[in-house]
Amino acid sequence: MAGEPGLGDPKPVWRRHFRQRRADQPEAQQKRLLAQALTGVPPLLGADQRLGLYWPLAGEPDLRELTRALPGRLALPAIRDLADKRRLGYEVWGGTDPLLPDATGVPAPVPAGTSLPAAALGLLLVPALAFDRRGFRLGYGGGWFDRLRADPSWRAVPALIVAPASCAVEQLPVDPWDVPFNGWLSEGGIEWLQPVERSGL
Repeated sequence: MAGEPGLGDPKPVWRRHFRQRRADQPEAQQKRLLAQALTGVPPLLGADQRLGLYWPLAGEPDLRELTRALPGRLALPAIRDLADKRRLGYEVWGGTDPLLPDATGVPAPVPAGTSLPAAALGLLLVPALAFDRRGFRLGYGGGWFDRLRADPSWRAVPALIVAPASCAVEQLPVDPWDVPFNGWLSEGGIEWLQPVERSGL
């Protein structure tokens, strides 16, 4: 599309462009994305698996109604100071439990609990500013999800990018450490790039 950044542009240029595009999404489109999530996400989880949701920041699709569809089966990401470094993990969230900012200021469960093992999660939903047809995601630049999913046990958990369809591009600039996702969730539904055995697809 005319006016979009080119592959030679640095990622901050892409982030500014798609932050604005995502913010301009009409409310009706946001509602359609939520409806697709409510219909398509719950059947993807096994009986004992949790959904790795996210707390929506400004402009991100708000999928918190999934708390009613999956009561007692949610987890939120939390970045904690552990030993000599910060790490992203997922912690149990009941949907109405209190939240406090994690190490980066994003609301997270309190009191800080033990991070769940990858095997406890059946699906991760991760918001993005933009995504491409190869499954790469443009985030905010922290690299938290790339580092988490560099671990083979977390890479085995199906993970979907969440973003409006208008934020899809053919190709994003990528770095060597970027880890592609299994597909995406938009107002058009869920698209998988390949079958995911753990979800029975």
